Amino acid sequence: MRTGMTKRTQQIFTLLVEVGRSADDGLPKGATGAALMCYASGVDEAEAVRETVAILKQADLSPLDVSGYGTLEERLAEGHDIPDEERALMQRALDENSVIVAQMTPFFDDDQAANDSHSDRTS
Repeated sequence: MRTGMTKRTQQIFTLLVEVGRSADDGLPKGATGAALMCYASGVDEAEAVRETVAILKQADLSPLDVSGYGTLEERLAEGHDIPDEERALMQRALDENSVIVAQMTPFFDDDQAANDSHSDRTS
C-alpha cells in the first residue's frame, strides 16, 4: 500500500471540439460539421479530453480535433472575461462530474453560405 498519495481533485476544463458528419449526428441539413464549446471535468486536461470525446461518440458525433483552453483559473489569469452564465455551466459540470456542451456552431460549405447570403440580399 502506498502512503503519501494525495487525492487528485476534479477540475473543469474548457474545450473546443470540432466534429465532422456522421449518420444520426443531429446536425442541421447541409452542415459539414460543427464546433462545440464544452466544459468537462477531469483530474487533468487529458482525462477531460478523453471523457469528452467518448461522450460525443456515444451521441453519434464524430470528433476530429480538440483544443484545450485550460481551467477557469488559467483562463482568468490570461485575462479572459468569463460571464456568470458560463461560470454556472462550469460549476454544473463540476457538480455532476460531467461534460456540458455549452454551444454548438454548425459549419457550412462556403458555396452554400454564399448562396444563402446571396438569396437573403435579393429577397
